[in-house]
Amino acid sequence: MTIAPKLQHYLDRRGVVYEIVPHVPTATALEIARVCHIPAERLAKAVLLDTDDDYLLAVLPSDRRVDLDELGEEFGAQPHLAQERDLASVFDDCAPGAVPALGVGYGVATIVDDSLEAQPDVYFEGGDHATLIHMEQSEFARLTEQARHGRFSEPVDG
Repeated sequence: MTIAPKLQHYLDRRGVVYEIVPHVPTATALEIARVCHIPAERLAKAVLLDTDDDYLLAVLPSDRRVDLDELGEEFGAQPHLAQERDLASVFDDCAPGAVPALGVGYGVATIVDDSLEAQPDVYFEGGDHATLIHMEQSEFARLTEQARHGRFSEPVDG
């Protein structure tokens, strides 16, 4: 159970109050929410997108998916899911697919789905598939205040 070094450095530098929550490794964010008994709308997942200009980290609840068309309208060009090699390059201290929801700690522009703002607290991957970071909404809002915010997600089917 470890937090990705860049993430921990960022959290510590910002003086963030957070809790480390260990969990059994799972294949999806929805499974993490289920095994940890966390409401899915409180578990933020991060999806790295490739835009015409650079990478963009979309942060949304685990029970929703990115609406690429909606983001395309927002940015004027259709973003695409980044390749695995891009994830490994940008989040080089994280396990593949265990992307933290704080792109700013990695120099990546971020957009946060508005639906996360309604949650009293937020959980997200710590970078290793076995650790979640848990913090109050006020802390998450402070860390994402410079990020873009908007509605760009839709419910996951089923």
